[in-house]
Amino acid sequence: MAQFKDDTLLEARKGKLKPPPMFKVMLLNDDYTPMEFVVLVLQKFFGMTRERATQVMLKVHREGIGVCGVYPRDVATTKVQQVAAYSRRHQHPLQCVMEET
Repeated sequence: MAQFKDDTLLEARKGKLKPPPMFKVMLLNDDYTPMEFVVLVLQKFFGMTRERATQVMLKVHREGIGVCGVYPRDVATTKVQQVAAYSRRHQHPLQCVMEET
């Protein structure tokens, strides 16, 4: 049986990988979507308690925009699509957008 002797040592390179970009998912205020529906959306798609969802809804109402959460691109995209589809299905014009943090 042949023996192989290999003294080569592979050194692990410590490359500086940047973490993937994160995206804020936000709801935009409109004059038609009921506040209760916005609270429901925040609970259903963003896992917020009723209290937290109410706080975010009031921020959207008062300031025109409110952050629902920060996620990797694919998760943020999915949440935006889910909220849009759910809102349309219930005939509300609620808009959900995302932007890189």
